Amino acid sequence: MSKRIVVAISSIDKRILVIRGRRVLLSGDLAQLYAVPPKVLMQAVRRNKDRFPDDFMFRLTSAEAKSVTAHVLGLRSQIVTLEQGRHLKYPPSAFTEEGVAMLSSVLKSKRAIQVNIAIMRAFVRLREVLAAHKDLADKLGDLERKYETHDRQIRGIFEAIRELMRPPERTTRRIGF
Repeated sequence: MSKRIVVAISSIDKRILVIRGRRVLLSGDLAQLYAVPPKVLMQAVRRNKDRFPDDFMFRLTSAEAKSVTAHVLGLRSQIVTLEQGRHLKYPPSAFTEEGVAMLSSVLKSKRAIQVNIAIMRAFVRLREVLAAHKDLADKLGDLERKYETHDRQIRGIFEAIRELMRPPERTTRRIGF
């Protein structure tokens, strides 16, 4: 009986970031999910660099790496001497959904296959959630426009009722000549 590896999609959802307008997973997070050292992951990518064009994978700039929180990157204080394996020497790489799919052809372990399936499901779920939010936002906009029209019409009705409730102006007519 084969050992089944379970990866919670919710743990993947939290790791998906938006960088340069793309939804990505960082190389350190992927290495952790695949249960391989980040160095091994990046060596496999370097050996197959033709499979990873810029729209599949890109290296973060120093500024981008700094803007990503220390918690996400797993950094400690930058002031102290680097301890092997505890800090990042180089900015991480970011893998788009397509890049993660390409990793499945590079990493061939059973865990890699199952992790890739979970990651693809997480990206699909994220797209569905975003689409649902867009639909909801569109419906909300429609309701706002509809009620804005109704508000104007109701305001007009109230003004007409107030006009009818106002006592008529008395004009004094002179009697006689």
